[in-house]
Amino acid sequence: MVTHVPAEAQGDERGALISFVEAQRGAIRRSVLGLTEEQAASRPSASELSLSGLLKHVAETELNWLRMAQQRPNEKQRTEETWGDSFRLVGEETVPEMLAFWDSVAKQTEEFIRSVPSLDDTFPLPAQPWFPKDGAVSMRWLMLHLVEEIGRHAGHADIIRESLDGKGAFDLVALESGQSRG
Repeated sequence: MVTHVPAEAQGDERGALISFVEAQRGAIRRSVLGLTEEQAASRPSASELSLSGLLKHVAETELNWLRMAQQRPNEKQRTEETWGDSFRLVGEETVPEMLAFWDSVAKQTEEFIRSVPSLDDTFPLPAQPWFPKDGAVSMRWLMLHLVEEIGRHAGHADIIRESLDGKGAFDLVALESGQSRG
């Protein structure tokens, strides 16, 4: 990791978890810095993944987990037929719109996690073959899972961005802060 995640205040586990999730979000956000829509949508390897597609996927995935934890319907729920659209921008969707959407989801996630009575509170997992029957997970698990999920895709984004123009994570941190890396 090329950024420092600040230490939480004494006993602020929620703040620490939110900070680690935000650090992973930042890596994906930086991966699209300075790119055109076409560059962000390009697939420079045999993989079907693009930077704009990863951005959309992680934003929608975070929303999906948030809605499960809130036990509310997901307004962007995917079906088997629309699953592929969660990995690419469609229609008039743009990178700035996806970034704004994700910012909104991130804010909702933080507000929700800060409002739950306990990180030990649980919510049920949906009936899917990859989840245990009648499974449930805690709010703490949710935040750790977001670190894992977003971090995994941040690694993909690093490789894709470096394949596009040679910019690595240190270069992107410098670009984000308005400095040049030399």
